[in-house]
Order: sequence, then structure tokens, then C-alpha cells
Amino acid sequence: MISKLKKIINKKNKSKIICITSYSKNVAEAIDPYTDIILVGDSLGSVLYNYSTTRKVTLNQMIEHSKSARLGIKNSLMVVDMPYKTYSNKRIALKNAKRIMKETKCDAVKIEGGSSIIKIAEYLIKNKIPVMGHLGILPQSVKGKFKFKGKKNSERNKIFNDSKLLEKTGVFSIVLECVESNLAKKISKKLKIPTIGIGSSKFCDGQILVIDDLIGLNETKVRFVKKFGQIKKNISKAAKNFSKEVKNKKYPSKRYSY
Repeated sequence: MISKLKKIINKKNKSKIICITSYSKNVAEAIDPYTDIILVGDSLGSVLYNYSTTRKVTLNQMIEHSKSARLGIKNSLMVVDMPYKTYSNKRIALKNAKRIMKETKCDAVKIEGGSSIIKIAEYLIKNKIPVMGHLGILPQSVKGKFKFKGKKNSERNKIFNDSKLLEKTGVFSIVLECVESNLAKKISKKLKIPTIGIGSSKFCDGQILVIDDLIGLNETKVRFVKKFGQIKKNISKAAKNFSKEVKNKKYPSKRYSY
């Protein structure tokens, strides 16, 4: 039987890879039939906890949300973000990655960075921890506003070279976040492993979006976000109807009572 990891790698140049974030069982269960990868991202810091940066997200938070999401995932590959400072050196990284894998039963972890984390990625993979890479905008490293990457030649060269380094290390795929379109195209063509884009053009081998952005649960107006649903409006409508029926003594009727 082909492993889930191998299935993802084999999609390169064949079919687009669908990746969505999830932080809970119910959402994971709803999206699982339509995704190849479900990422429990440290984006939960801003999405769920209103943190100003993903640096505030703890390992315990990631593990608890991942345990919940795992309950709803049957088909997709499950990847968990390693939060800030949990992979500051290879020994700390391995200790925390092993804990994540054991407690959440995920299939892989994701870490941010290029040449600066190569030895860490290599060490994790050597110890049988599958790793997804992440280049472009690195939320755990950003100070101030997010700006797309690849405008300057020096930046383009670094991201391109980092992608080749990560592939050589053995990561099974790389997220390209807000990487300039032509650079994302060049990287995707050069690498034998899949690229997963977010704001990095249709030329990537797959795409990822944060679930709350995708379903219209928040007011995010970032350029790369397309809202494929308006769940917030549906929630408001349901709450309004509930309030109305309770006030008018229509709910709970005999049908909904013991």
C-alpha cells in the first residue's frame, strides 16, 4: 500500500494538491472528503485567540487542537505546525516533534525557514519524522506588516536556493507563502517535490487556505483570500431565528422537550 506521504509526492505534475487548515474535529470532518492535506496551523493564534503574532502560540495549544482535529480526519494527510521556539536546535526539535507525533497521531510536522533550519530538518527526517517546509513569508519571524517575497534579486536567489536545500534534506513538500508568481513558478518547475501555495500563484502544485478565511467567518481582506462561503452570515441568521422563537415562546415546542 502506498503511504499517504508518497501519494502527496506522486501528485506532482499530475493533479493539484488541496490543503486546508483545521483546528477542530467538526471542521476537519467536514473538509476531509475534499482535501489531500489538513494542516493544524499555528495561524490558530490569530484566528482563534486574536494574538498579534503566531509567536505566542504554545506547544500545548497546538497539541490540544491537533488531538481534536485528528478525530475528524480519516483520509487526508495530517500535518501539525511546530510553534515558535519549539525547534530552536535539533535536540529540542526532535523532543517536541516526537511529542507532537505521539500525542496527536499526526503524519508530519511543518517548520519555517531555509538554510537556518536545514540541520534541524535533516535531523528530524533522519529520526523518521516527516517534515514539510515553509518559505516566503515566515509568520514566526515577521516583525511588522507582511510583505510578499521575491521582489529583490537577492531575496529571489535566497528563496530559490533554500527550496533546493530543503528538497535535498528530504522534506516531502514546501509551502510557499506570498512568493512572487514567477519565482513560485520557477521553484515549482525545478523541484521534484510538491509546492503548496498561499498567495503564490496557480503555478504551485497545490493550494492552502485558512479555513476561517475560506468560509467567510472573519473579516480578513488579504489579497490572496477568496471567500468561498459566508458562514458568518448564516450563523447570525440562525442566532437571530433562535432568539426570535425563544422570545415568542415557539421554542422549545413539545417536539423538542422531554
